[in-house]
Amino acid sequence: MAKTNTLTFEDAFRYPFKRAVGLLNILWFFIPIIGWFALSGYAIRIKQQFFAGMFKELPKFDFVEHFKFGFFMFIKSLPFVIAYTIFYLVFMVIPFIGFLINFFVSLFVIPILVMNFFNKETVESYFEFSLVKLVFENFEDYLIALLKSIALGIIFLFMMIILVGWPAGSFTKNIFLADFYGRIVAGRKAVKKVVKNNTKKKVNKK
Repeated sequence: MAKTNTLTFEDAFRYPFKRAVGLLNILWFFIPIIGWFALSGYAIRIKQQFFAGMFKELPKFDFVEHFKFGFFMFIKSLPFVIAYTIFYLVFMVIPFIGFLINFFVSLFVIPILVMNFFNKETVESYFEFSLVKLVFENFEDYLIALLKSIALGIIFLFMMIILVGWPAGSFTKNIFLADFYGRIVAGRKAVKKVVKNNTKKKVNKK
């Protein structure tokens, strides 16, 4: 699959501040359960825009739509969460080797499967292990995306001193891995139509 331009570190850093009022949506975190589901749905919609190469600004927030979406995505994720928990516990009883296996899986397998699930929104998409080969066929690209995601997260962690670091870091989490998935795995055109349809829905002011 042909590669498109990669997201720059500067653009990734600026992204959450282009519509700074959107950062206030993090306040839904303080409403247990329903706020968490709404934020989860919102975060996934953000990732879907990243897949499509849309880094203009934070999307608007629709509590009802994002709550329902976040809740159903949580339900759909349970089979994989249960399977991965069993896998993790089985290998953790094996000294050192088990740790290395789990560490490897958490870096090079889980992220691409999570992105695939966020894109396709199906239970089956969490188990498309064949996608992992694309990580290793584009290993340098993936590794750079992974390191950039970590570096950006660290910067926003330090910026928590001025409060904006928390929402900025939350809404840009794994932005470079999402960019990698959109370019290498899904293809920009394959996800852009879906994202545009989602953004046409009625939203609140934030």
